[in-house]
Amino acid sequence: MSRRTLLQRVGATALGLAAIPASSLAQALPGDLEAAIRASVRGDRDLDRFYEERDYRPLWVAGGRVGPEAEQLHSLLATAAADGLSPRTYRPDALVEAVERADDGPPRALARAEALLSRTFANYVRDVRRHRDMGVVYTEAHFVPIVPSRTAVLTSAAQAPSLQRYLETVGWMNPLYAKLRGALAGYGEEQAGPVAHIPAGSILKPGSKDPRVRLLRIRLGLTPDGAYDAALASAVRALQRSHGQPADGTAGPLTLALLNQGSAETGALLRLNLERARALPAQLGRRYVLVDAAAARLWMYQDDRAVGSMRVAVGRPTEPTPMMAAMIRHLTLNPYWNVPPDLARSRIAPGVVRDGPQHLRNLRYEVLSDWSENATKVEPGSIDWQAVVAGEREVRLRQLPGPGNSMGRMKFMFPNQLGIYLHDTPDRTLLREETRLVSAGCVRLDDAPQLARWLFGRMPVARNAAPEQQLTLPEPVPVYITYLTAAPEPQGVALRADLYKRDPAQLAALAGSRRNRRQR
Repeated sequence: MSRRTLLQRVGATALGLAAIPASSLAQALPGDLEAAIRASVRGDRDLDRFYEERDYRPLWVAGGRVGPEAEQLHSLLATAAADGLSPRTYRPDALVEAVERADDGPPRALARAEALLSRTFANYVRDVRRHRDMGVVYTEAHFVPIVPSRTAVLTSAAQAPSLQRYLETVGWMNPLYAKLRGALAGYGEEQAGPVAHIPAGSILKPGSKDPRVRLLRIRLGLTPDGAYDAALASAVRALQRSHGQPADGTAGPLTLALLNQGSAETGALLRLNLERARALPAQLGRRYVLVDAAAARLWMYQDDRAVGSMRVAVGRPTEPTPMMAAMIRHLTLNPYWNVPPDLARSRIAPGVVRDGPQHLRNLRYEVLSDWSENATKVEPGSIDWQAVVAGEREVRLRQLPGPGNSMGRMKFMFPNQLGIYLHDTPDRTLLREETRLVSAGCVRLDDAPQLARWLFGRMPVARNAAPEQQLTLPEPVPVYITYLTAAPEPQGVALRADLYKRDPAQLAALAGSRRNRRQR
């Protein structure tokens, strides 16, 4: 097979990388392959340990043939830039050469190709697993992503039901990472930006006479001269659906921002959110809860499939919901609401100054001596409420369980030092809004009973009206709170508003890191 033919076999040739020849993927070789592999990995402690445990049986070779998985690995290496890595680090041409020599060669050549495939794959996976500090709070040590040994990398691959499927799904990373990587791999480093910039202004909709309609038609590939007609509205809806936005067919500020954002910016945003996904554990668990604060939505996953979803309300920009990996360990029925001190000062204390202690009784609040578990009740009349309003004194208030309690009927607890949890709410009005940034950092649920039933396999019921009844989960369930301003959706990638303004600083840090890597 000629070198020209090799260069035509993989899309990675845009990077100047050769492809693995098809003939090497199908040629059986006689001989004692296991003995040859033993000799090929001698001196490489990690590889020798892996192959010794499997009696030196090959991973990449079956029936005396190099399997198609070698081609899949080569394709991954060719697109390693999507992982923030340099493809040339993994010497893909050497991989091609080794497989070429195995073609019609002795068992020793096939064993050398086997060893090189395993060594390259293990090095690549270890590099992909190196995460950056993206501000995720890990409540337990096992959540912190680790870089596995090469032996562990290969053992996991060998234990997969199908190596081919394992490579296709990027099985050594979590599904969020795998899907974002697939989207990023489709973006070139130097793609052109938008063909027409559309200035800000009023919302464009069917019937609009605004001169920007012409630019909108150009940007969406329609003939320039024309009205905001059904064809244009359909094109706008298609764009909105592809980015996870409400498909109303009108071009408001967010839709225009999507159109004006060039592919270089989109690629950078995908790369940033890939890092946020990389900062989550590689294996999320058989059952887990995922909250995306940028989407203000929660999903329940079982066996890598979303089995339920709901709207949530998250923290205000001044009190953002943090990114976190934690373990839901128990449910509290008939919960108290411990009022954050700033809310006690700004929302409740002025009413006490105005109406007296009766204001607290009407709203079912009580005053406690301190924030310890052994706090005692305090008479409201003994508190200088003017000092509380002025910020000169802090007071602990808690609201008794009941229909008006801000926690609703239940809250889901995952121990953490930030006091973050998921909870019910008595008022779902705000959950009907598109933008749901209303809490002090905790996550309000649109359907708390649905989550409770899924977690426990039944609907938990309080024994009586007593407050703070705790039900321990038989098996704790992970909860991951993330913030994806570019997120995988069934129809593509959804680009979302950076409501917490986290993107600029992290994009700048990521760009600086990439510049430093290129200079080394």
